[in-house]
Amino acid sequence: MSFIKAYRIPLLFAIISLALYASFGYDLHRSDFAKLLPLYGALFFLAYKLIQITKGNFWVLFGFGIAFRLVFLIAIPNLSQDFYRFLWDGRLLLQGVNPYIFTPEMYAEATSGLLSLHRLLSGVEVTQAKELIAGMGALNASHYSNYPPINQLFFAIAAFFAKNSILGSVVVLRLIMILADVGVFYFGRKLLKNLNLNPHTIFWYFLNPFIIIELIGNLHFEGVMLFFLVWALYLLQKRKWVWAAVLLGISISVKLLPLLFLPLFWQILQKGYKSTGKVPERLSHILILNYESILKRMIFLGVCVLTVVLSFLSFLSSEFLQNFTTTIGLWFQNFEFNASVYYIIRWIGFQTVGWNIIATVGKVLPLLVIVFLLTLTFFRRNETLPKLITAMLFGVSFYFLLSTTVHPWYVATPLVLCLFTKYRFPVVWSAVVILSYSAYGADGFKENLWLVATEYLVVIGYAVWEIRKNTLETNSSLSST
Repeated sequence: MSFIKAYRIPLLFAIISLALYASFGYDLHRSDFAKLLPLYGALFFLAYKLIQITKGNFWVLFGFGIAFRLVFLIAIPNLSQDFYRFLWDGRLLLQGVNPYIFTPEMYAEATSGLLSLHRLLSGVEVTQAKELIAGMGALNASHYSNYPPINQLFFAIAAFFAKNSILGSVVVLRLIMILADVGVFYFGRKLLKNLNLNPHTIFWYFLNPFIIIELIGNLHFEGVMLFFLVWALYLLQKRKWVWAAVLLGISISVKLLPLLFLPLFWQILQKGYKSTGKVPERLSHILILNYESILKRMIFLGVCVLTVVLSFLSFLSSEFLQNFTTTIGLWFQNFEFNASVYYIIRWIGFQTVGWNIIATVGKVLPLLVIVFLLTLTFFRRNETLPKLITAMLFGVSFYFLLSTTVHPWYVATPLVLCLFTKYRFPVVWSAVVILSYSAYGADGFKENLWLVATEYLVVIGYAVWEIRKNTLETNSSLSST
């Protein structure tokens, strides 16, 4: 009774949040943006108030975070169809079939006698195939799988425990993701403490409705990828760099995104690095010509790459390489969603040449991202962990700004990284990215570019303000010393 009295306001906010999450999970259609937006806005406000007024009570806020996630336990995702493909790939893998060598559409045509795939599909029967193919949609069913092997392993686990039930498989995947979120919370909080940062900051991940809805509710595996990434960063801070490399490799084999960060680790592995973040004053920030230092870096990168290669080993074939790389390329040269800089370039293309130039631009923009990452690697001091994570934050943010496709759940990566830095613009991004769902209307898919522009103007404007503010503070502290 005394607990209820002491926490009556947080408990009230939590109960309201539980009701709103239940409405989100069980009584909402993706096309109902008029309901989706205020629901999300209310949840974000309540999360902010909970974090604000319950400072210092770890177990209360942690309990709220777990309760909010469990609300979705038996809910079928309603904002994304991707989970149907997860279940499809897992059921194939459980039968010993390579999920990368044919598409669901090819399977449907083969079973209906329209296409001969006897060599690949002999004895293969996917339970609830029609439901899964219909659920994932024609676009997804027509493409080869692009999910890396560790991701596929989790799909297979879901198939193992519930191979005849879509809802059962969803529950298994959701439990995996809840455990991953607890892992992000555990290692993230420890890392914040070790870096002398406020550990309470981790609740901007754990109580963020964006994370709860997109990763737990909609079953996107960014949370699992981030668990291994944050764990790797924690071990790196503890100077257990070999195991950190293994975990970074596993993270890449869940989602390929952490591949972007590999060059940025070059300086952090120099000989003078200490867990306190101090380095010798005269170390070159471009290249440390020291045998031990270079050897350590090469071993780190080698272990990381080897981990990734080993995870792919059982799937490797010329057919797999062609299918996998072709599907990955679609994200750069075919698909368009919630982009920012690219939409401006596309508009210029229509005005000058009269057609969509995505095929050309999609090849150039990744090169600009590579140049930006190499600039961060060799012309910025990243020799301490906070500086490394800051470089990772700006690297992935720049990548998304130039991407042709930015689904809402992608923002989970910059959100986690920002918690270990001075910047909070990804928290703002996690609030306004919901505007992208305005594209899914009752009459079909059509993006509202005014809302897309609003999203990015808010995020970029806040980021510019933060960069200017932190630059002025740094210059002020340097001048005072």
